[in-house]
Parts: sequence; C-alpha cells; structure tokens
Amino acid sequence: MGLVVQKYGGSSVADAEGIKRVAKRIVEAKRNGNDVVVVVSAMGDTTDELIDLAEQVSPMPAGRELDMLLTAGERISMALLAMAIKNLGHKAQSFTGSQAGVITDSVHNKARIIDVTPGRIRTALDEGNIAIVAGFQGVSQEGKNITTLGRGGSDTTAVALAAALDAEVCEIYTDVDGVFTADPRVVTKARKIDWISFEDMLELAASGSKVLLHRCVEYARRYNIPIHVRSSFSGLRGTWVSSEPIQQGDKKVEQAIISGVAHDTSEAKITVVGVPDKPGEAASIFRTIADAEINIDMVVQNVSAASTGLTDISFTLPKAEGRKAIDALKKNRSGIGFDSLRYDDQIGKISLIGAGMKTNPGVTADFFTALSDAGVNIELISTSEIRISVVTRKDDVPEAVRAVHTAFGLDSDSDEAVVYGGTGR
Repeated sequence: MGLVVQKYGGSSVADAEGIKRVAKRIVEAKRNGNDVVVVVSAMGDTTDELIDLAEQVSPMPAGRELDMLLTAGERISMALLAMAIKNLGHKAQSFTGSQAGVITDSVHNKARIIDVTPGRIRTALDEGNIAIVAGFQGVSQEGKNITTLGRGGSDTTAVALAAALDAEVCEIYTDVDGVFTADPRVVTKARKIDWISFEDMLELAASGSKVLLHRCVEYARRYNIPIHVRSSFSGLRGTWVSSEPIQQGDKKVEQAIISGVAHDTSEAKITVVGVPDKPGEAASIFRTIADAEINIDMVVQNVSAASTGLTDISFTLPKAEGRKAIDALKKNRSGIGFDSLRYDDQIGKISLIGAGMKTNPGVTADFFTALSDAGVNIELISTSEIRISVVTRKDDVPEAVRAVHTAFGLDSDSDEAVVYGGTGR
C-alpha cells in the first residue's frame, strides 16, 4: 500500500457538484489500495471575496486578523469534502493546517513552513481514514498564531505533507491537463509537457507560469518529491515534475531543448535616477528594499554618465509591493543620494526556458529575432543558463508569447490546451 497526497485547487471545488466529483476521485484512489491525504483550497473565488470584504471594513486590515479570516475558506472546503466522502461510504477526517502539524514562522499573510509534525494525520490514516487538510495555512512556532502562506500556499502545503509523510507522489489537481509550453489562455496551440525537471519548472514558475508556484517546486526539489500535475475535470495523464525522466511505455521521456514560454504581467518597474556611481550605492538601494521585505526580480544598471558620475538603476518587483518600495526609497533618499524615482506598472515579462539552450547555439538570436519580427520593443534583459527574460510593454505580451512559441516549434497540431475551470490555475 502506497501513500498519495492529492491537492485540489479552488476551481476543482468551486461548488457542490465539484466537491462531489472530487470526492469520487479520492475514493477511487483509496479503493486502489492507497492511503490518501488530501489538501484542499478554498472554494472558487472565496479567498478574493474575503479579502475584498476585509478591505471594505478596514483599508489596511491587521495581518493577524486577516489570516484568521482567510483561513475560513479552506476550513469550509475541507469539512464539505469530508462530508461528501462519508456519503460515499468511506471514513474521512478533516484537519486545519495547525491540527495537521504545519508549523510556520511568524510572518502573517506570507508565512514560510519551517516544520511539519503530522502525528494526527498518521493516526487518522492508521485508523483507515482519508485525511482532508486545509491548505494555505499553518500555526506560528512562536506565539501559536494562525498564519497563511500566501498565494499558492495550498500547493506548498501538499508538498510539505508529502515530504513529512514520505509519500510516493504529490498529485496537484487543477483545471488544466498539466504543464503546457505556454499559458493555454494566450496560446491555444500550447502543447502539454509529459515530463519536466525541477530546474526547468522552477524557472517557469519564477517567470510567471501559474500552474505551480515557485515555493512548491523548490520544496519538492529539496525533498525529491515527484509531482504529478493533472486536471480534476478529466482522467488524462498529466505532467510529471521530478529529478529524473519518467518511464513512459518502453522508453524514457527525454528533456526537450526548450521547455516553454512563460509570461508575467503582475510586476512593475522602478528606476532610481541619478545614483552616484561609486561602491556601496547599489547595496544601499537593495538593502532598503530588503528591509521592507520586498522581493525583486530583474536588475539593470545603466552606464555612468562621464560628465556627472551618475547612473540609473532599474529593477522589477511585484506590482502589489510597488507603493511600499517607493515609500521606503523616499524615506532613505538622503542616505542613498539619488535624484528621483520613476514608477511603471504597465510592463510585462516574457521568458524562454529550457535546459537545452546552454548547449544549442543560436537560441538567443532566434528569441530576439522572433520578438523583432513581432514588432516588440525590449526594455530590460536578464539571462541564466536555462532562461532568457525580457521586459516589454504589457500590451505587447500576448503577441510576443505567441511569436516566440511559434518560432521555437512549440505549437501543437491541435488545440489541446483546454482550461476547464476558466482560470488556468
């Protein structure tokens, strides 16, 4: 008997019919001889609705109380799913994140998991139950306050439990049939990937692919937990994410030269104008940003003007953190010594990912040729061994993604990229 951890997203449990459909799939896994642990998200858009409600009551809701509010969504889902499973004649118990032993740090709204002690989950499994766990939440090690893990937190919960329970696989059920070579909502001829390495998936996730979140893949790589991304709306085989190629039939699935094209329109760009070009200035800027607990993505420094000895430094960051970053930099303006700040939230990022590009000459040239032919102007460039990213205008992103996808022969012969639930998450 194996142990399987399954995670179902909000679109999979959006209504009563969805919950009953998911319950049947879970029971089928149990009947196949597996112990089953299920991690569930809030129903549909419940989390967004709770955030809107909080903001109507308070423009800046307190982090602790917001976490108390938001965790209600997953508790509703877990209880309803346990009821549906019991209605099918199987034993089930539901657990909050804290009851499941998900221990986090004390950062509200975006806590990180520091330990998992799943004693109650093991006991429930030993008693023949299917264990249903509320995703996206835990309890702080210090203070024992309820915390939430931020966007994609349910995926991270599932992988963390799979590692703690030594599961054979973590199945992530969503509303698409797997990981595709591009966002199915933008490229209808995107192809499903049968297998992708942790490294390539990390780059796709960091570059804007929303099927799996970066933290989830990072956790899976650290503990070598295979992830199977599948749709809860179909019975099709999905995408395997693991350290080694999977066996399919009588041969192994090989790594493609190019894994896919990702895009992200949730970032903004800040340019710090007139920075003295001397040692320590860049450190002062990014220390200020770090102290504000803001993550940055791409960084570019212009050549210093010889006549003034000043330069400009541009960087991208989540759009939601833009105001906080501007305020932090203004507060430390005298310490840094810049002239002014420019803020731009109408940008988009396009990234080409593939481990094979480091050994294949011409990939970079083909990438920029495709963008040029599509009439796309480039503002920033960032590269790694397996990724090329550029920043351009937000309105140019869809056309740029389709152009690059076609240029690298990633288009499918048929429109197989179906988004069953409408969100692609």
